Amino acid sequence: MAKTGALCRILDEAAGTVAEDSGASHTADALRLAASDLAARLRTEGLGPDEPVIIAVANRATDLAAFFAVWQAGGVAVPLHAGAAEMTRAAILDQTAARFLVADGTVSRLAEAPPPVRPLLDGAALIVFTSGSTGKPKGVVLTHDRFAGKLDALQALLALTPGDKVVLPLQLIFIFGLWVALLSLKTGARLDLVGKFTPAGLKARLGEATVLATVPSMLRTLFGEGEVAAPQLRTILTGGEGLGSHLSEAIAAQLPGAGVFDLYGLTETGSCDFCLTPAEAVAGRGSIGRPTPGIDYLISDDPAAGATGAGPDAAGELLIRTPFGMIGYLDNPDLTETAFRDGYFRTGDVARRRPDGCVEIVGRIKEIVSRGGNKIAPAEIETVLCAHPAVAQALAAGVPDARLGEALHAAVVLRAGSAASAEELRAWCAARIERFKVPDAIHVVAALPTGPTGKAYRPGIRTLADAASAQRP
Repeated sequence: MAKTGALCRILDEAAGTVAEDSGASHTADALRLAASDLAARLRTEGLGPDEPVIIAVANRATDLAAFFAVWQAGGVAVPLHAGAAEMTRAAILDQTAARFLVADGTVSRLAEAPPPVRPLLDGAALIVFTSGSTGKPKGVVLTHDRFAGKLDALQALLALTPGDKVVLPLQLIFIFGLWVALLSLKTGARLDLVGKFTPAGLKARLGEATVLATVPSMLRTLFGEGEVAAPQLRTILTGGEGLGSHLSEAIAAQLPGAGVFDLYGLTETGSCDFCLTPAEAVAGRGSIGRPTPGIDYLISDDPAAGATGAGPDAAGELLIRTPFGMIGYLDNPDLTETAFRDGYFRTGDVARRRPDGCVEIVGRIKEIVSRGGNKIAPAEIETVLCAHPAVAQALAAGVPDARLGEALHAAVVLRAGSAASAEELRAWCAARIERFKVPDAIHVVAALPTGPTGKAYRPGIRTLADAASAQRP
């Protein structure tokens, strides 16, 4: 008999419903039947224990049934966006050597040869692929027990109820979207999956919503498209990037009854390691809040890990120890070993502990700008610029410079109806931070440069700098 893991019990006990873009609504009984049927087909096809199975995700109820089917059949689920680029698809197929694909309620065979036996996958539930701006995707392996434990910890923090309606425009290929969906099923809440985000489409789903799970870039777009009517919304879950004071103020003004849980975490740590709760939204603004249940952390004092000073408030790399994190990267023990230090995961984020006990992210280790030998965290400069009354958004980065090694440039988006020159903004910075931290150039733009995921993209600052340099006589 195929092994089943702790996550299977979520569907066994589920009582809620799942709606999707088509307007169809699926009961928990319908999901159980669909999952059982798919699991039987996978077993008939010869799925082996702990074998990876690709799930083509389009944010439909059948996708959730597919996850449970793979787990019931003893396999390991590998979410892949149904519209993924061919290069991404090929890389994931190559790394997993998966023989089976589940898409829209059907099972397809991709290969005949079984994948290699991998002891790392014993008890695994998920392989979630993640990558930075370069390099091939990394397969993060998460187990049933650890991920189920994370759901319990999140429920203790968020307290979803069977009376909640959870609107989810996040894709199930991401750990954030997946845990929200599973927690909704676990608690009996109604789940509304949004296949493709548009401001108008999301607004149409918010009339009865009590919980919205999204990312700041979606919220900025949503609140930039006029009034947001969500009379029953009590909770907003967000993360993935900084929320920012301007967006926080917009949410508070339009939806005063909606408490914001600003979450910080990584796929490798099981997500949601820190939370700035609604109770501390004002006092803790600019921070990622405090550790969530079960999380321990350190701020490294190793200069090679981004440390920029000494003492309790010094900045250094944020290290996280969690019982809910990954057991390793797929087929990459060397990368797994370097990702940890004494049992703590190395986040790559530079942080400091504030006097109020909240933790503040001040930059990325690889983003630290070395200007004439002085180390500068871009996030610190962005915070100063965003405190200017005319500034809505800011992004800072280093640009190669013959004299300094790196010059500090910043892009700024002004608030609607506001005006401020680059010179005025540099003077604002000069009055508030050390002279060496004042940007060498500030570019006032209509929108921040963005990368493939739609997030603010620091390498785009160099393009702005090059364009400005080309225009000089």
